[in-house]
Amino acid sequence: MKYLPQMADEPRRRYLFVAIDRATRWVFIAIKPNKTAASAQAFLQSLHKLCPIKITKLLADNGGEFTDRLFGSRNRQPTGEHEFDQLCQALGIEHRLTPPGARRPTGWSSASTDASPISSKPITSIQPSIWSRPCAVMSLYNYHLPQSALGSQTPIQSMKDWYKSHPDLFHWRIFNASGA
Repeated sequence: MKYLPQMADEPRRRYLFVAIDRATRWVFIAIKPNKTAASAQAFLQSLHKLCPIKITKLLADNGGEFTDRLFGSRNRQPTGEHEFDQLCQALGIEHRLTPPGARRPTGWSSASTDASPISSKPITSIQPSIWSRPCAVMSLYNYHLPQSALGSQTPIQSMKDWYKSHPDLFHWRIFNASGA
């Protein structure tokens, strides 16, 4: 999750929630008005509904929107009673947390949001209106931007390859998508 810069015409800042599949680099984003457990749950419900890959494990940081683990105690384990934990359990997802005090352990999403998916400029310096269209950002990134870590394939092309060799990992077949 990242803070988005507050625009002059906005009463307060917004929050960018990001999910990235580690194998295919497929990205799902949503912009929420706050960083509450309810926003995190809504994000996960949307992700679960729209992600073609079966989500079995999820790595989140120790923010209050994701866990009830206390920051002051390195030994305190989450209770499993937090709303986000309960939703993960209901969806059959193993919810993992980064180690307390770890610096940038969720680097996959941090690295992808430190720079815009459509330019090498930081989020704060790109055209603000792009963040009013998260679907356009996801489409551009997933369908049109080849990734060097994927052998110059787009995330969707990589996802199609994964589907061919591991169809059991998916809810549905990837087809009729750009970059076929």
